[in-house]
Amino acid sequence: MNAPVRAADLYPELKPVSFEQLAHVPGPPPARMRTLRTLQFLKDPRGAINRLAAHYGPVFRRQDHFGWGVTLLGPEANELVLFNKDRIFSSKLGWDPVLDKLFPNGLMLMDFDHHRMHRKTLSVAFKPAPMKAYLDGLNEGIDRTVSRWPVDQPFKFYPAIKELTLDLAAGSFLGVPWGPEAKEINRAFMNMVLAAVAVVRKPLPFTQMKKGVDGRAFMSAYFAREIPKRRGKTADDIFTQIVNSEDENGKLLTDQEIIDHMNFLMMAAHDTITSSLTSLIYFLAIHPEWQEKLREEVDQVRGRHGAILPYEALSELDLCEMAFKEALRLIPPVPMIPRRALKDFEFQGYRIPAGSGVGVNPMYTHMMPEHWPEPEKFDPYRFTTQVSANRHKYAWVPFGGGAHMCLGLHFAYMQAKAFLFRLLSERQVSVPEGYRADFQMVPIPRPKDGLPVTMKRR
Repeated sequence: MNAPVRAADLYPELKPVSFEQLAHVPGPPPARMRTLRTLQFLKDPRGAINRLAAHYGPVFRRQDHFGWGVTLLGPEANELVLFNKDRIFSSKLGWDPVLDKLFPNGLMLMDFDHHRMHRKTLSVAFKPAPMKAYLDGLNEGIDRTVSRWPVDQPFKFYPAIKELTLDLAAGSFLGVPWGPEAKEINRAFMNMVLAAVAVVRKPLPFTQMKKGVDGRAFMSAYFAREIPKRRGKTADDIFTQIVNSEDENGKLLTDQEIIDHMNFLMMAAHDTITSSLTSLIYFLAIHPEWQEKLREEVDQVRGRHGAILPYEALSELDLCEMAFKEALRLIPPVPMIPRRALKDFEFQGYRIPAGSGVGVNPMYTHMMPEHWPEPEKFDPYRFTTQVSANRHKYAWVPFGGGAHMCLGLHFAYMQAKAFLFRLLSERQVSVPEGYRADFQMVPIPRPKDGLPVTMKRR
């Protein structure tokens, strides 16, 4: 088995920066207790970013639990950092402080040629032929679960959709139902995600980090047991495809590489789509006129293709896709994206030294009125081809951008469309009159009260 790739081995000359090195950049003074500053930020990240931007502008220094860095705001900053034309920014060093104990050597924690090689190897699992097979499983799983949801009585949507997406991830990613292990799997992944932003970074007894590390051990043991059963086999699930994928040199991935990739991909597929579908249903519930427009589109597609959504009909659900994109704009599943500078660079007249943490902020960019008129308004028509053509291509970045663009974004679109196709054809969704959700934005956005909904049959 391969040992985790250590950042210090890849970039031995790179050192963290000090306040003095960033003193020329506007921003708050050093905090006596940087952990307290981090906790205050995590409590209300949207409000904190808005206040900092209003006071200091689109470039400011910041100090958090991991040290000093800068935040760059706006589409131009997103393009500079995410497109990364000059290979200035390391994704691995950006995410390592948050994820290295939980998702080491996942695709997002790789850089440049190493990342390119692994991404190319994994991409075979997301080509059209296997995607068609995944849709069959999604349709079956969604139908089975949605049919059991309560009718004419309120229930919490977030835990219900979380259970569904876990079941779908098990089917599409592993090709097996979880069965009695479902609760342990769910607990393991939830503990891993929560540990990512835990203040105590060592797995000490009774800490969230310890729960997260234990969750990773549980999942790693599961994957390790399954890999020998999948070698040399043919199946339509992502796990089996990755187990048997060959890199550009004709070599199979090692067991440890597979374990690391599957831990990361399962987390990414499960938690981000749970958050995104929750946001989407929330906005459709408080905007019933849009819910009805999407329902009309679904009914038209059903009229042409029948009650089961075929792969070829996905492209016909244009309005469903636009509504999904608008929900991702308003509540991006990854509100902040970290990197670390490998070289000195300049942005908007400020010289930023190598070693600086560098953050861009989809949550802020997605609400900039110069790019999104009436930014608080839910309006899927923002994503028509005509309107989108005049917008900066990095003004909307819920899936990241550049070489690290989310590998599973088309899977996410497909899952969202399959869910809307089944749900809206048979159910109307509402929330209590006057209700507005309060979303906790980190580590993954979710409604603090679970999102109470009521569903009625059409």
